[in-house]
Amino acid sequence: MTTESDEQHQAETIAAGMMGRDAYSRWLGAELVAIRPRACTLRMKVRADMLNGFGVSHGGIVFSLADSALAFASNTNGHVTVSVDNTISYPVPVELNDELIAVAEEETAGARLGFYRVTVARQDGTCVALMHATVYRTPQKHHLDQSND
Repeated sequence: MTTESDEQHQAETIAAGMMGRDAYSRWLGAELVAIRPRACTLRMKVRADMLNGFGVSHGGIVFSLADSALAFASNTNGHVTVSVDNTISYPVPVELNDELIAVAEEETAGARLGFYRVTVARQDGTCVALMHATVYRTPQKHHLDQSND
């Protein structure tokens, strides 16, 4: 029988291993704030090299943070999980030095497909992006005995 504490340990172990191998999330400056089964919170600060020609954050940067939070949250189930569909809306622009917090949570799941909502907010709590995503849980299991690279 798997306990809640076993699931939490698995989520923490998988997230630590993934972050250790995820050069892109580290380049973003993404920091793992919280991880629990089927949920993740990441934080990052918008840098000058992330701005577009209009002087605001490139949408791809915000998408990337949301996608990284999705990846960490959806992989906590123990199976290698990949996204198959994402839609994102940007209600307000993101400025230089904004601190972004992405919260990914599973809304519902079946045996192979999971459905997630990712909210990205800036430091004042204003929602700057909302992602809906579908993920596919592969049969491949995460190897929990592997340490970070």
